[in-house]
Amino acid sequence: MLKNFLLLLLLMISSQQQSAADTVVRVGVLSHRGIEATVRDWSPTADYLSERIPGQRFEIVPLDFEEVDPAVRFGEVDFLLVNPGIYVNMEVKYRVSRIATLDNLVGSTPHNVFGGVLFTRHDRKDITQLVDLRGKGLMAVDETSLGGFQMAWRELNAVGLDPYRDTSRLEFGGIHDRVVLAVLEGRIDVGTVRTNILERMASAGQIDLRDFRIISPRLHTEFPFARSTRLYPEWPFSKLQHTPNPLAQKVAVALLSMPKSHQAAQKGNYAGWTVPLDYQQVHELFEELQLPPYEKPGRFTLADAVRKYWYWMVSGVAFLLSMMFMTTWVVRLNRALARSKSHLERQHELILNSVADGIYGVSLEGKTTFVNRAMEEITGWDSDELIGASQHEVLHHTRGDGTAHPPEECPVYLTFRDNKPRFVDEDLFWKKDKTSFPVEYSSTPIRDGVGETIGSVVVFRDVSERKRAKEEARQHQLELSHVSRLSTMGEMASGIAHEINQPLTAIATNAHACIRMMESGRQLDRCADVMEKIGAQAERAGEIIRQLRQFVRKEEPERVRTDINDLIREVLVLIKPEIERGGVRLRQDIDRSVGKVMVQRIQIEQVIINLVLNAIEAMSEVEIKDRLLVIGSRSGEGKTVEVSVSDTGPGLDGSIRDQLFNPFITTKPKGMGLGLSISLGIIEAHEGNLYLDSAPGEGAVFRFALPVCQEKK
Repeated sequence: MLKNFLLLLLLMISSQQQSAADTVVRVGVLSHRGIEATVRDWSPTADYLSERIPGQRFEIVPLDFEEVDPAVRFGEVDFLLVNPGIYVNMEVKYRVSRIATLDNLVGSTPHNVFGGVLFTRHDRKDITQLVDLRGKGLMAVDETSLGGFQMAWRELNAVGLDPYRDTSRLEFGGIHDRVVLAVLEGRIDVGTVRTNILERMASAGQIDLRDFRIISPRLHTEFPFARSTRLYPEWPFSKLQHTPNPLAQKVAVALLSMPKSHQAAQKGNYAGWTVPLDYQQVHELFEELQLPPYEKPGRFTLADAVRKYWYWMVSGVAFLLSMMFMTTWVVRLNRALARSKSHLERQHELILNSVADGIYGVSLEGKTTFVNRAMEEITGWDSDELIGASQHEVLHHTRGDGTAHPPEECPVYLTFRDNKPRFVDEDLFWKKDKTSFPVEYSSTPIRDGVGETIGSVVVFRDVSERKRAKEEARQHQLELSHVSRLSTMGEMASGIAHEINQPLTAIATNAHACIRMMESGRQLDRCADVMEKIGAQAERAGEIIRQLRQFVRKEEPERVRTDINDLIREVLVLIKPEIERGGVRLRQDIDRSVGKVMVQRIQIEQVIINLVLNAIEAMSEVEIKDRLLVIGSRSGEGKTVEVSVSDTGPGLDGSIRDQLFNPFITTKPKGMGLGLSISLGIIEAHEGNLYLDSAPGEGAVFRFALPVCQEKK
């Protein structure tokens, strides 16, 4: 199949490369020996016609037996070259008309008639006559092949054999060569092909004629091929009804004037063309075998009618007898359906009332159609007060801030207007006592039996306890964060004390020096410089204390618009002693153009401090020549600000990476394993993301990203 497809594709490409001025004329040829052989044998004839008829480009279209009828019916070809049997059918069905008959070449002698041959292997002594085929296997070319089946069928019919009924099996090989090889290889008892096939295959070295025996051979002094049937006219070259007559006349003239020795005739193994022969003998064959177009329905007697339609008669009687039973049964069924409907309504009511969530229906007018018991208990309204009332005016009239909620914006109404289900995760309903409660609910269209929307059904849940639990969890998170900050400051206490002690010592030293200069009355002009140093050291100490007090206090829940670089600088004031004590070299990679973020400042500072302290401790655990801590900021993807903290420590192995942000998971000997877990919770609460971005053994790089705060216009 692939080979045939590629061959057809090459023909199409070749045809597209021809001059656009030529009109393509398609000649359908029966592929009784395969597509490749058809194209090889008949393409020279198409080229000959193209040369003889200027402005027309002829091309060969190989057709197998099943493709001929649709090709003619839909006008996919302009001319047709098929066996006489198929031609006769096309003549009757589609009014094709023959314009020439093929002169087949036998050696140097042309013949315009052919027949069929029945044959078996030479060693099959049990098959010599046609009657010997009873109970044997027979392979033909195709049911519509005149020389490859129908001629042999006529001869078998003449001796009282039906190939469909009297053979052990009847197969069709599709092409002549396949039938011959099947007999030669012993896969079938008898084969039938058109005359000249065995001789051509023997000439090509494919078979040896001595390996075969012809069954019931017929002799004819003027016909040299082995045959078992009568002779019939050769293949006709015919035109289709839509083909212009002037073109058909030119083709007929070109074919009839083709020399017998022309290259196209030699390639096709024929000796030119002759005037159209009489195909009446083919008509007689079809009429005798009752093949299309001469199939006969036969006499249709009363017995045939009873035999064919007896079940309709029995069905009619049975129908009449069953009508009385059906009438009684329908009455009983209606009673049972009424009872079932009543039962289903009770079941429906029980199911609705067993659900803990509130459920109610809404009509297209916005009226409540049904409610369940849970809704009555949650809202305080009775079903009689709700059914028939506007659900929006009763339950949904006001937003959480007290402003009116317009009915045209109500999701319940929108559901049956656009036929789309909705889920609202946060809204407000009102009770009968005029108090509100938070809810989540789904609204789904209700459809009738024909698919028309008749309203919506709402399933809601009071989420007051959930919101209360969420708020308690948030407060717990704040307390935990505060405790974590206090713990962090406790660990950093000695370093911070040393950092504060330095400016205090400088203040005391400079103050005493200034007093001595004033008492001695000398160098009084230098007192101003000393006082400036005292002021600078005091501001330094004050800044450290201010940052410390701000970091350890309980934060306010409000978020403020903040520059992330300011938070990094404030953190470095507190963390400086730890950096110096750890022998760490600090490098800042700050992008001053990053956008601002909406955050709780103390919580983000806590995250940065946790990441920096972890980096310092990781580098202090191993001997490293260059302990480098890099903290930076940059604009991230999707309108975010990204902060990174990287170190040159030993990194994290694969066993701990997947559990790094879980509570109580730590790599420190005395660590509690809460720092990264708290940090992750803080970042996620700010709609951001915290993650490790480094490979094992290459140090650690932690990054977190926060959404950029939109500029107010």
